[in-house]
Amino acid sequence: MKRFASYILYTLLLAAIACACSDRLDITQNYDFEFRTMPYPARIVQGETIEIRCEIVTAGNYAGTRFFIRYFQTDGRGELRLDDGRVLTPNDLFLLTNKVFRLYYTSQTTERQNLDVYIENNFGRVVQRSFSFSNETVRGEE
Repeated sequence: MKRFASYILYTLLLAAIACACSDRLDITQNYDFEFRTMPYPARIVQGETIEIRCEIVTAGNYAGTRFFIRYFQTDGRGELRLDDGRVLTPNDLFLLTNKVFRLYYTSQTTERQNLDVYIENNFGRVVQRSFSFSNETVRGEE
């Protein structure tokens, strides 16, 4: 009788394990991410180029994730380019090839300049960062 009870117990245990398992895999592809920068100069002279060191930090890693960059200049005038030499045009998406990259901004005005830079992934998640530069006149021109 004990042997029969143990067979029933093992059968019930196997049935419970089989019912608890699922054949569906839960794979996360869309992770949160941050757009970080190193400190950069807040003052700029017309014609000067400044470097902004950037990094995308993700909460997890999925090999199929791609990141894109776009920007919009709300005040002033200037040129923004990536470290690979590509000149960015406002509101156009550009594929980022690395999570660590550099932006180069060249001032083309003597006014205050404001940029909004957007990083988005191929799953539609977007992170925005604003940059502001005030004009500095060259000494001797004052």
